[in-house]
Amino acid sequence: MSDLPRKAVTRTAKLAALPLGMAGRATWGLGKRIGGKSAEIVARELQQRTAEQLFRVLGELKGGAMKLGQALSVFESALPEEVAGPYRAALTRLQEAAPPLPASTVHTVLAERLGPDWRELFREFDDRPAAAASIGQVHRAVWHDGREVAVKVQYPGAGEALLSDLKQLGRFAGLLGPLVPGMEIKPLIAELRDRVSEELDYALEAEAQRAHAEVFAGDPDVVVPAVVHQGEQVLVTEWLEGIPLSAVIADGTPEQRDGAGQLLARFLFSGPARTGLLHADPHPGNFRLLSGPDGRPQLGVLDFGTVDRLPGGLPPTIGVSLRRTLEGDAVSVYRHLCDEGFVKDTVELDPEAVLDYLGPIIEPALLDEFTFTREWLRGQAARLADPRSPAGQLGKQLNLPPSYLLIHRVTLSTIGVLCQLNATVRLRAELESWLPGFVAED
Repeated sequence: MSDLPRKAVTRTAKLAALPLGMAGRATWGLGKRIGGKSAEIVARELQQRTAEQLFRVLGELKGGAMKLGQALSVFESALPEEVAGPYRAALTRLQEAAPPLPASTVHTVLAERLGPDWRELFREFDDRPAAAASIGQVHRAVWHDGREVAVKVQYPGAGEALLSDLKQLGRFAGLLGPLVPGMEIKPLIAELRDRVSEELDYALEAEAQRAHAEVFAGDPDVVVPAVVHQGEQVLVTEWLEGIPLSAVIADGTPEQRDGAGQLLARFLFSGPARTGLLHADPHPGNFRLLSGPDGRPQLGVLDFGTVDRLPGGLPPTIGVSLRRTLEGDAVSVYRHLCDEGFVKDTVELDPEAVLDYLGPIIEPALLDEFTFTREWLRGQAARLADPRSPAGQLGKQLNLPPSYLLIHRVTLSTIGVLCQLNATVRLRAELESWLPGFVAED
């Protein structure tokens, strides 16, 4: 049915070519310098070529490699500007686009999954994909009852491709690691692999989207498209018109940036409290900025293929630790982190040093309003990634319990998007409203 699994050798060759290609471009750069070009111009051209190869390789692979590229794209704010510039456009393009499947292949999948008369389900069906992502692509259509819909078609063989790509990428984690200082790439790849089976199951995705659509129906701030039809490897949902968050990041007004940022923070913390689910794929391609009936901005949310199930909402441990850190209660914070497994049993740390480590990270929760910037995130990344700094040394002695891994990644990703937006956000108000434990009980 699919040629994707048969291309495993080609995928491996492309991944293996990344470091060789970079070495080749280094030789090319040396030749240019000998030829008279300045080091600055050569470096810029070299970075641009490397970025373009990164996009081509990750984009063409479609599966796990592209998913990793999407995950990395929200962290580009942590890179120094001279490094981030060439990679930003290439990685951001991975949020919305990938080389599409031919229309004939899409028709074959629809005929197999919806039946030979699948066209009768639609008044119109656009063969051109509106978006192509890591495991499937989306087509715009008109359902038989007149509703505009998005038809998500899973790539044939996507499961095998995802696992193969991620397995191969694990071997090159050291190469990709420098793109995001302080970010451990191997655990990220392992966690993505753990989520593959859920994301391939459109029944689970439909269930999570229905839960969100029901809870947020009529909400003034968040819009979730309803599920229209779900079949194996095909998911039909209502179409959501709006400005992609990637476009707001590129060209949005200050009002659009602040509005999108506030709503994104609100959804991050209110979603688990209201639905018991955490939307776990917060890259800009999954959000739209809408204009509500009263003209107020709304956040449209897409793609519920990856969620974390949190029946009680976000763990109160997070809120309690944040509150006590803001209060400057070093001993209480340290004891709480030890009790919850964030401090390894084999080490004993200075509570004041732990407080100094945490303080700058939670600065956004200290103020009534905070402007998230790339400069702020770069400073945090540099501080935590430097093995010579006190923060860098202490960070190696802390532990992240497995149950918090996905929450941690989603939070970091959301902060990365807020920094890309350069948004001024009233984060403290959202924490007070939605984060268990953040407000002390009377």
